[in-house]
Amino acid sequence: MPWPASVLAAVAVVFFALPLVGLLWRAPWGDAVGVLRTPAVAAALRLSLVCSAWSTALSLLFGVPLAWVLARVQFVGRGLVRALCTLSMVLPPVVGGVALFAALGRRGIVGQWLDAWFGLRLPFSTAGVVVAQTFVAMPFLVLTVESALRQHDRRVEDAARTLGAGGWYTFRRVTLPAVRPAVLAGAVLAWARALGEFGATITFAGNFPGRTQTLPLATYLALESDPSEAIVLSLLLIGVSFAVLVGLRDRWLGGADVLGRR
Repeated sequence: MPWPASVLAAVAVVFFALPLVGLLWRAPWGDAVGVLRTPAVAAALRLSLVCSAWSTALSLLFGVPLAWVLARVQFVGRGLVRALCTLSMVLPPVVGGVALFAALGRRGIVGQWLDAWFGLRLPFSTAGVVVAQTFVAMPFLVLTVESALRQHDRRVEDAARTLGAGGWYTFRRVTLPAVRPAVLAGAVLAWARALGEFGATITFAGNFPGRTQTLPLATYLALESDPSEAIVLSLLLIGVSFAVLVGLRDRWLGGADVLGRR
């Protein structure tokens, strides 16, 4: 590699590493355990884990079939549908929260009927946190699984059908096992994105301790009153995210990236 490229790459690495080094340098290590044991932080962490788990489950339930449709079914407007289903990846999170309000709020296009017919009010509720997290996290799973399905050799599925296997049996026993690493990778990426979600959550679900205050929201609140606590919580979230990325590359995918390329 030419030395100018090496120098620029080294500068890029320093650029990404420097904020983390700054947090590690400023962290109040002597108070870290006490901060993590406080009731408010424990409640925020528990809520984050529960809501992100539900969000991941919903992403798997709806995202895997959606990825299959986008990868295997030819229909008019497929590109538009793909763009629509992954739009929340590039939307500012606050805009996503406002859009959820317009759709699922008490006066939203669907939310008004949920309230009138079932008494279900998603905004400013724990369920609203799950909805907001799923909205921003599911596209990561969809894109990952769709890419794997596109690269999968369909002749294996054709062979299963010639042997008498039905469509559902082929999908469950042939296709899904073949793309299992991508499904795992997409699920973990979706979980990590849901765990760190902030903008859509605070806009759509609010910041109520014990009900909608997840760990990122608690970090933001702590930044205004106790910066040392905010640093500890930030390091906790960074540690979880870093562990997820390392695990994705070296354990589940055997050194390949999340799209299956080496």
